[in-house]
Amino acid sequence: MAGALESPSRDGLVTFLPHRLNRHPVVVRGLTADELWVCAGLSGAAGLVAGVPLAWLTHSIAMVPTLIVAGIGIGVFVGGGLLRRWKRGRPDTWLYRQLQWRLVLRYPALAAHAGGGQLITRSGWWSTRRLRPNPSLRRGTA
Repeated sequence: MAGALESPSRDGLVTFLPHRLNRHPVVVRGLTADELWVCAGLSGAAGLVAGVPLAWLTHSIAMVPTLIVAGIGIGVFVGGGLLRRWKRGRPDTWLYRQLQWRLVLRYPALAAHAGGGQLITRSGWWSTRRLRPNPSLRRGTA
């Protein structure tokens, strides 16, 4: 059994490395820990914004934390489902690059701070400069 793993042609190299070893683990509803914090933070902020006027109308300060907690619960449930659909079949860094790309296109002044110099934001027609077939490169002529 050990001889099959240590063949002389492999020179002691490891033949199996799991490609998912360095991925962030999924924590809740398809969200990684970073995505969960962002989703919970945005949902909590939305709950705070909705809770302050409602607390003023009902004369009950307890509305603010109640709507914050309810907003986080709804936001993680709905946001996790939406992000899971958007990320399905895409690379691990797709979401972060997509957010970075949208930020750079919508707010060019923030491009330097958001790492916009690393992205290709050119839109237009790309060419490989091979518009006509080269007859010397055809099969069987060499």
